[in-house]
Amino acid sequence: MDVEKMLSAAKLRNTHQRKVVLQLLIEKGSPLSHSEISSILTEPLDKVTLYRTLQTLTDAGIAHQVQGLDGAWRFCAHDPDSEGCPGDHPHFLCLHCGKMFCLTNQRLPRIEVTEGMSVEGKQLVVYGCCSECKTETEDKLK
Repeated sequence: MDVEKMLSAAKLRNTHQRKVVLQLLIEKGSPLSHSEISSILTEPLDKVTLYRTLQTLTDAGIAHQVQGLDGAWRFCAHDPDSEGCPGDHPHFLCLHCGKMFCLTNQRLPRIEVTEGMSVEGKQLVVYGCCSECKTETEDKLK
């Protein structure tokens, strides 16, 4: 996934902040919150710049957001032509460790709405125990 090509295709200026944030979302491959992104970035961005950058990437369709159990929004890179998060799919949230994963091999169902209405977005978050936490729990029981 080429960050500069994604920004260009989305008709966005190729700013340093956008490149850094989008590259991080691509590399991590799972939804990240504002605070997680801030703590991972090697070059810290001020809070307002980070919020605006994420909103711009989301509005342009090259990132999408999903809300976690804690109410925090998390963001993924969105590139349907590559290995990144393809967008219209469910997410899995581990109730034990709090990690969120993209379930990219599945799609959200088509939603029919009443005439005169339009769907602006949809999300599905499945809650449970991830494989790492499940293994740890099983090991403790042995």
